[in-house]
Amino acid sequence: MEEMETQEKKKVLLIKLSSLGDVVFNIPLANALKDAGYEVTWLVSERGIQVVEGNPCVDKVILAPIQKWRKRGLKLENFKEYFALIKQLREEKFDIAIDSQMILKSMIWTMFCGAKRRIIAKDAREGSIIGGNEWIDPIFDKGTPIVLNYLKFANHLDAFPANIKVSLPPRSEMVIKKVDKLLAEVDSTKPLAVIAPATTWVAKHWDKDYWRTVVNSIEDDYSLVFTGGPNDKELIDYIRNGKHTSLVGKTDLMDLVEVFSRARVVLAPDSGSAHLAWASEKPAVITLFTCTPKELLAPFGDKKKYIAVGGEGLPCQPCFRRKCPRRKNKNICMTLPSPNEVVKVVQGLKLL
Repeated sequence: MEEMETQEKKKVLLIKLSSLGDVVFNIPLANALKDAGYEVTWLVSERGIQVVEGNPCVDKVILAPIQKWRKRGLKLENFKEYFALIKQLREEKFDIAIDSQMILKSMIWTMFCGAKRRIIAKDAREGSIIGGNEWIDPIFDKGTPIVLNYLKFANHLDAFPANIKVSLPPRSEMVIKKVDKLLAEVDSTKPLAVIAPATTWVAKHWDKDYWRTVVNSIEDDYSLVFTGGPNDKELIDYIRNGKHTSLVGKTDLMDLVEVFSRARVVLAPDSGSAHLAWASEKPAVITLFTCTPKELLAPFGDKKKYIAVGGEGLPCQPCFRRKCPRRKNKNICMTLPSPNEVVKVVQGLKLL
C-alpha cells in the first residue's frame, strides 16, 4: 500500500540554482510541497547544494555544476555535460516544474526538463517567462517577506502550509568535532556572538569603523567569533583589531550552520550568512540593512528574535542596486544605522 502511494505521488522539480540566500528562502516552499504529498527534486548549483543535499525538504537533489562550467569556459566537455543533465531531467518524467529562479540561466532547464506543467511567475526576468507553459501572477512584493513570496507557488498548487517550515541537513559527527576544535579556545562562560560582516555586494556592507565600535561595546558581555571567506580576511582583521576568534576561511556551509547553532546572537549584513543563521533556528539574528529592502529580505518570524536594523531614513532607500545611484554622498546608506542603535538591539536580547 505504501509503495503504491509513493508511486502515485506527483513529481515536482524545483529549479532554484543560487544564490545561498535565495536557496535558503526556497526551503519553506520545498517543505510545503513535500508535506502536501509531492515528491520533490531540487535542481541546484554548487553554491547551495550543501544546504539542500540531505535536507528533509527534498526527496532528491540534482547538481547543475554552473561554477565548474564557467571556470572551464567554452569547452566541448561542458556542452556534453549540459545535454546529459537535460537528458537526466527528462528521464525523471516530472509532472510539474517550478522555476523560482526566473532568469535566463534557469529558462533552459525549465523549458526542456520534460515536465507537463512548467510554472513560472509573470514577473520573471531576462525573457525566462517563455520557459513556462503555466503562469501565475507576479510573486515579488517588496513589502512582503520573500519566504511568503516564494510560497505563492505552493498556493497555486493548493499546498500552502499551515506552518512555515525551514529545515537544514543534519550535521555529521565530523562537522561537530571540527567545530569543537575551532571553538576550543572560546570563553564558554559568556554567551557566544558570531559576527559575519562581509557579503558579495559592496553596497550591503556596513561601515567597518562602526563594526569596531560595536565590537568594543559588546565584548565584555559576549565571546566573539568572526566568520567569513578567505577574501574577507582584511576586513575582518581590521574589525576585530587583533582580538577575539577568527574562523575566516576555515568553515564550509555546514560548519557555519554548526557554529551558528551554538550562538546566542548572529550579527551580519543582508547576506547568505544572515539567512543561514536564520535557517539554523537557534540564534537571534540581527541583520543590518543598507540598500536592500528589509521588509522583503529580513529573516522571517519572531520580531523579538529576528531583528532588522537600518535600511531606511534616506529618500533613496531601498534602491536595491549593486552600485550606488547617488551623485553626491555615495554609499551614505553604508553609514546607517548608527553603532549605538545596533548596540542597544544587542543589549535588548539579554531578556530572551
